[in-house]
Amino acid sequence: STDQAGRGEAVWNPLYALRETLRTDGVAAETRQRLQPERFTAAPGDTVLLYGDVRGLSDPAVVGRLLDWVAGGGHLLLRTPPPEGADDEQAPAPPALLQALGIDGLLPPACAALQVGDEESHVELCSGWRFSFTRVTPRRAWGDADAGYVFARFGHGRGTVDVLADFDFLDNGSLDEATHQALARQLLAPNYGRGTVHLVHDTAPDPLWRRLVRDGWPLWLPLALLLAGWLWRRAQRFGPWLPSPATARRSLHEHLRASGALLLRHGQLPLLYDAVREAFLARLRRRDPATAALSGEARVHALAERLQYPHTTVRDALTRTGTQDRYTYFARVRTLIQMRNRL
Repeated sequence: STDQAGRGEAVWNPLYALRETLRTDGVAAETRQRLQPERFTAAPGDTVLLYGDVRGLSDPAVVGRLLDWVAGGGHLLLRTPPPEGADDEQAPAPPALLQALGIDGLLPPACAALQVGDEESHVELCSGWRFSFTRVTPRRAWGDADAGYVFARFGHGRGTVDVLADFDFLDNGSLDEATHQALARQLLAPNYGRGTVHLVHDTAPDPLWRRLVRDGWPLWLPLALLLAGWLWRRAQRFGPWLPSPATARRSLHEHLRASGALLLRHGQLPLLYDAVREAFLARLRRRDPATAALSGEARVHALAERLQYPHTTVRDALTRTGTQDRYTYFARVRTLIQMRNRL
């Protein structure tokens, strides 16, 4: 046996110790998760041990190909489906592969006594469903028709099929016991040393997420703790969205007001008057092109009638002379704005 349990490949491969023990004894052995029939169907002297749940082999074509290989001289070892829980009372129906071998039904688990040489008597195969059969006659069997069998060896063509209730004695942590080594050696006897032993430890592999949760916790648990710590440190910054701060810039209106205030401080009142007068005339050209085309007293007269303003008020508002005076400027600008709003 090998002392590798709990390290490296042995962490995820339950048949690692069995494979290394066989190799030490000079027997070609390999382990994998998938059945991959093409790896052994051309070698009738090989041995295939299906450690996983045989319900994963539901394809009739695969089952037929596997049994044809056994009939040519192969040795197949498989177990009954593992119980779903500790309180299971209702046995499931035998999977297709077991039914094809003549297994009629499954019975409740029960331990079987085992005595190997001078070793102390103990029990084995306690956890798996026992099985029954009536249509076939085994070469060897362990159990009885009433309580069910924990082991049976059937002939199939030139090959052999072994059905067991469980394979727990082949696990990495169990194979160091002498009784388990002896039992394993007896199970592999039909083709021992003739070909390669294929140890398939997961005929229906778990989804990747389940394997990550089950086997990858040494990696994801520290990462989860680091993430939780980072979130806790940043929690003080959590909360409702705040409005963006106002940008330090002026609007166009603010620029115009600032420019006007600057001209006013520097006594440039006529320039400001010109801008207001031009704004009035621009609107007049849009709203009343005929009046805008007039000039002098004719325009003053037309505007006074249209806007209902005194002639002198309109004439003064349109006159630039005198706007250097602040009071005159404000009076004329106010009148121009009122006239503009009436257009």
